[in-house]
Amino acid sequence: MLHRKGGLRAAFFYFLNAAVAPALVLVAGLALAQPAPEPASGVTSKKVARAQRFMLAAAHPLAVEAGYEVLRRGGAAIDAAIAVQMVLNLVEPQSSGIGGGAFLLHYSARDATLAAYDGRETAPAAARADRFLAADGRPLAHLDALVGGKSIGTPGLLRALELAHASHGKLPWAELFAPAIRLATEGFPLSPRLHSLLGWVRLPGRDADMRRLYYLENDEPRPIGTLLENPALADTLRSIAARGANAFYTGDIARAMVSKIASAPNPGDLSESDLAQYRAKQREPVCGPYRQWKICGMPPPSSGGVAVLQVLSMLQRIAPDKLPTEHAAAAHLIAEAERLAYADRDRYLADSDFVAVPLAGLIAPDYLAARAALVRPDRSQNRAQPGSPAGAPVAELADDASPELASTSHLTIVDAEGNAVAMTSSIEFAFGSQQTVGGFLLNNQLTDFSFTAQENGKPVANRIEPGKRPRSAMAPTMVFDRDGKLILAIGSAGGSAIINHVVKTLIAALDWDMDIQQAIALPNFGSRNGPTELEQGTAAAGWAEPLRALGHDVQVIDMTSGLHGIRRTADGWSGGADPRREGMAKGN
Repeated sequence: MLHRKGGLRAAFFYFLNAAVAPALVLVAGLALAQPAPEPASGVTSKKVARAQRFMLAAAHPLAVEAGYEVLRRGGAAIDAAIAVQMVLNLVEPQSSGIGGGAFLLHYSARDATLAAYDGRETAPAAARADRFLAADGRPLAHLDALVGGKSIGTPGLLRALELAHASHGKLPWAELFAPAIRLATEGFPLSPRLHSLLGWVRLPGRDADMRRLYYLENDEPRPIGTLLENPALADTLRSIAARGANAFYTGDIARAMVSKIASAPNPGDLSESDLAQYRAKQREPVCGPYRQWKICGMPPPSSGGVAVLQVLSMLQRIAPDKLPTEHAAAAHLIAEAERLAYADRDRYLADSDFVAVPLAGLIAPDYLAARAALVRPDRSQNRAQPGSPAGAPVAELADDASPELASTSHLTIVDAEGNAVAMTSSIEFAFGSQQTVGGFLLNNQLTDFSFTAQENGKPVANRIEPGKRPRSAMAPTMVFDRDGKLILAIGSAGGSAIINHVVKTLIAALDWDMDIQQAIALPNFGSRNGPTELEQGTAAAGWAEPLRALGHDVQVIDMTSGLHGIRRTADGWSGGADPRREGMAKGN
């Protein structure tokens, strides 16, 4: 199944020259203050890509090549997104795949319309509020909850892609799986980043299939460059290509998932009925102004769209013309606005099919003006309190405290007709639940719910309920000019810090007029209503003392974003890929 071969195709050599950060071994019971969804694995400088007709950016060169060929043959943006995502499932299994879910924005150039597709996982019908409580009633440690069957939600990725393809696709569904099937059959070289993560995540409870696929007999990861074949995944993808998403949600694949989940460590209760009844949803994007632009993102159950809009709206009131270019001063203002947005997020945002989310109130101009007035230019508030937006539930809610260690992947695509996709997909923690079926890993997204359903008698909006979708921070975002023309599309990986990564990039591109690659490469920073976090090993570390002088509790940490974006230029498009990961941008 795994072996070395000579004569690897030219695209494969990309991986063999990359630097690898020392691998960290993560084991159950290890005390980590704020474990990252994925560890840092080095930085590779990247240049902006430019093209006139079409552009795409994603987290792995082989996935980009698959999408590029689809666009070259006249395929639509959603066609390319499917091809890219299926290859990512194979070559970046730690981050996303058909065993997980996604949020997708699709812009149709012909009729200038934007649609939001919700492929978030759902809790099984048998899910109960005490799912992640120990026998003594206290919440389980996150690492104790994530491995095994209990953390697995009904996957939604394929249903979302199928729903979007039915409305916007040009090429046949089956053709879009061919690149991933070919690579799974012929093999691809194990990359430095994947090797690093396999060394970092070696949790008790990993299933035997995952071990056989990625590890040697001594439990060390397969060496960098090992030609990794996955015939089981090739068979799974052939079935889905031939029969559509129903091949996944019913029949042999569905039965295999249910059996694995029931027999896994921490057995789960996902049923064949849960799979058969799953439906992706088309929702209304959430949009709002920022200076002369219109910013649009995902509505709940993602919190990303609302939080990004809140931060930008507050910053416009704090700095009416543009944010200061002195980075420490800008970081102070941005972090303070983010504290306020995250406070609201933890109190109010959840699956709007189950909870009365005060969406209009949270982005109302008067409300955000009042929130912005709480930001002091000379002093940090350290920890913000949630506000009282119009439409807030009459009964007081408690704050959510889910860890949200979401290992994710983002892709951005613009096709030759100007249609665009920004999609963020995830299986939650790196390698999800560590349970493998048919060559793919199953998610552990149910740990994105609050482990406790109430605090001091007050309900938590993001509590687990049957059929409910856990809250997410994923923030695929599109930006339009005054004439309604798409000018920028972006999104990121990075767990609950995704919101901050996207905000940073938007400000760098819009306020400071950086090109998309410069904006992505800018040091990450921000606050999730806790410490002000600055990216280790970057110029941001030098902002620590000026921020501490303003009262910030500063932490200098690794911040492994996965930003991939596209920006309109005078003669076409420019694309950027995060230097912190192994992706690329390419166009024609």
